[in-house]
Amino acid sequence: MKQHTVCIIGLGYVGLPLAHAASAAEHTVIGYDINSKRINELKDGSDKTGEISNEQLKEVSIDFTQDTNKIKEANIVILAIPTPVDSNHKPDLSMLREATKTVGNNLKEGSIVVYESTVYPGVTEDVCGKILEEESGLICGTDFYLGYSPERVNPGDKKHTVSNIIKVVAGQDKKTTNTLCEFYESFVEVGIHRASSIKVAEMAKAIENAQRDLNIAFVNEIAMLCSAIGIETKDVLEAAKTKWNFLPFTPGLVGGHCIGVDPYYLVEKANQLGKETKVITAGRSTNDGMGAFVANQIEESLVKSPKNILVLGITFKENVPDTRNSKSGDVIRELKNMGHTVSVNDPYVKEDEIEKIGFHPAKNMDEKYDVVALLVPHNVYLEDNAKKIIGYCKKDGLIYDLKSVLDKKAIEEIGLKYKAL
Repeated sequence: MKQHTVCIIGLGYVGLPLAHAASAAEHTVIGYDINSKRINELKDGSDKTGEISNEQLKEVSIDFTQDTNKIKEANIVILAIPTPVDSNHKPDLSMLREATKTVGNNLKEGSIVVYESTVYPGVTEDVCGKILEEESGLICGTDFYLGYSPERVNPGDKKHTVSNIIKVVAGQDKKTTNTLCEFYESFVEVGIHRASSIKVAEMAKAIENAQRDLNIAFVNEIAMLCSAIGIETKDVLEAAKTKWNFLPFTPGLVGGHCIGVDPYYLVEKANQLGKETKVITAGRSTNDGMGAFVANQIEESLVKSPKNILVLGITFKENVPDTRNSKSGDVIRELKNMGHTVSVNDPYVKEDEIEKIGFHPAKNMDEKYDVVALLVPHNVYLEDNAKKIIGYCKKDGLIYDLKSVLDKKAIEEIGLKYKAL
């Protein structure tokens, strides 16, 4: 196996695990990030995202740096840069463009530049390739080469990691694809899928999460219907999934940096082509409206308003510290607009960070609340039969259980009200 000098641009949830895996496979790895705090943290042997343990960081040798000159040492440069959407749900490629400019200014002739960021088909070649040419003065396909291998990281998931998720790989020509496949195969134990082109790989990534978005939108709409009928969504889904081919999706808030974002990249590409995306857009509309629906469910369950409400969980999913695009925030804003006083607790987010994103941290956890809304069921909340959650609630209060993880019967037996999505 050929050993490469690899520079990973962006050391977040995607870039750091990738850098760790490549280094463990004995490649020379340079980890570049513009965030000095992040670089210093990693140099000190700690990863605040929790994706890589302190012990794992000690096991490998990664040159963590902010020095752009280090990029010139690499023959493979991999960009793992966030690609969010703006307030109008339009793809925001600004960070990717800037990172590409930095790489272009420090690109060694003969290098392969690989993108792992989620984009719509055509961005790697038609947008990033041109930027690299402009900044480097080199010719794409002659002096340097492009590749695309979409990330499939699931934050907080210790089972599906870089080494045991099949890697989709595409290069702009056969030789580049072969080189990249050999590189990724050195640490991806479960194998590689060779996509027929970069655009195919870009499209495959975008539809992976759009498919999940649509399935969740369906069960969210079912949850709304069940609520109107007056039956439990959980009971309906448990009955339905006894059929062998029923897909076991559950309702909830769809946030984060993948499912709630990637479909908009498909919508953007369709718009560029003059096409209409009825199904994808409908799914996004349903899921984007769930924050308001949840807040209304809580409001309708109250005898009198306003109330003092404790929200448990502000991250976008359980057991991770990532608050990006968290839809708990939508629920909180709606409740506040209804006149309620809302405090927020999350074991993964410090009080000052909760304040920075615009919410009031629950500083006194001995206080009793009229409503306790479990929006993100971190494991710590569920310990000891969820006694902590019950303890936060007044004797005649309401517990709102977004994901139906609590024991409804036990809660109602002690005199508390219970409501779930």
